[in-house]
Amino acid sequence: MRQIAIVITLFFGLTVGGLVFGSAASAQTIRDAEIESALREYAHPILLAAGLNPPDVGIHVIGSREINAFVTRGQNMFYHTGLILQAETPNELIGVIAHETAHISSGHLARQSDAISKASRPILLTMGLGILAAVAGEPQAAAALLGSAQQFGVLTFFVHTRIQEASADQAAAKFLEATGQSGGGLLKFYERFSFQEIMSGAKRFPYFRTHPLSSQRLDSLADEVRASTYFDIPDSDERIFQLKMIQAKIIGFLDPPQQVFNLYPETDQSLPAKYARAIAHYQAASTKIALEKIQELFLAQPQNPYFNELYGQVLFESGRAEESIIYHQKAVDLAPNAPLLHLNLAKSLIATNNIENLEKARSHANYVLQVEPGNAFAWYQLSLLHEKTGEIGLAKLATAEQAYAMHDFLRAQGFAQRAKQDLEPNTPQWRRANDILLVIAADPQIRRFIQESRRRSQRR
Repeated sequence: MRQIAIVITLFFGLTVGGLVFGSAASAQTIRDAEIESALREYAHPILLAAGLNPPDVGIHVIGSREINAFVTRGQNMFYHTGLILQAETPNELIGVIAHETAHISSGHLARQSDAISKASRPILLTMGLGILAAVAGEPQAAAALLGSAQQFGVLTFFVHTRIQEASADQAAAKFLEATGQSGGGLLKFYERFSFQEIMSGAKRFPYFRTHPLSSQRLDSLADEVRASTYFDIPDSDERIFQLKMIQAKIIGFLDPPQQVFNLYPETDQSLPAKYARAIAHYQAASTKIALEKIQELFLAQPQNPYFNELYGQVLFESGRAEESIIYHQKAVDLAPNAPLLHLNLAKSLIATNNIENLEKARSHANYVLQVEPGNAFAWYQLSLLHEKTGEIGLAKLATAEQAYAMHDFLRAQGFAQRAKQDLEPNTPQWRRANDILLVIAADPQIRRFIQESRRRSQRR
């Protein structure tokens, strides 16, 4: 029975939590105001057409070259940078967003547990036959049955997911139709990678392992999207430029500088190429050249908030916090609803240790936390601010909030307890520290997590 339990655990690990496979499971989420703004702009009308409230849907970016996208419970969408880079047109990316939206609006995740339950039955049956074969003195037959048990379970599971994928395709086509957009991008994206369907699982991209294609599915989607009156509507020049800019940004930040320079040589004087090279110089610690290259970008688009953000970031990280403030402030002025830009400004203001700047930083940090109450880095910046202004109890509370947001519950518990000792009893801040302690005490999973953390700490 122990062996059966291990196999079932392995199978569950491959299927639950949004069907993340391979190294993608360990990849890091990345935050960027420009990329997130573009994805939200693409998603907004789709989400409305699906009957969802756009602010309630989390959109996350994973820094990974793998082509993948998935959704998880709680209405969260995840897009790998590899998928964004592989999109030849904005409409292709919008088509994938529509498909993932359909998984949320159709309640597919809620039904996934039923699919897993059904898929586990052939695992148990085949494992049972393998054990009987071993008992009967047929070791080779036993090994074959035991080795194929998980495969039977996976096949059963994907029969269920293929139905969901076809359903999501049809729903995506309807969302695109309702928003006056072509479904041709989604179809073209699938057709470009349809050869993956006949390749071995080891070579296939994660997206197509979790979104299995078939000729019947492609034909059905083609019939739907080609019948649309919007099928031949092209992407606007503005949208195409926007996609090229965020692709250049991703490459500039995630690829080695020399690789960026090879991909975007000096002979390429387009704005995306200049953007990628400016970022690559910054990544290569060539601060002077990076600032010069960003100034070239200003000449083309002086009102671009993300160019100002980048210039401020280069200045800040080269130890010039005071100089960076004006650029981060301009970025906020140009894109006032972007919490990450407010956070960059707060970080620069806090680093100056100027009392007036600290008060300005307080309002920007609080704005970020109103929009993103679980932003751990914002809580960290607020803890620094409180420490510098002598508000030690609030600094401890902010540190507890940061730890809680990062699921470091042992640390959160410790700082919440210390904050309660320093804060005035029954104030809102004291009650918040108490709430953190009560939530931790009431959740058996968190308690087990803390116990395990303590055991690991003692073993060290």
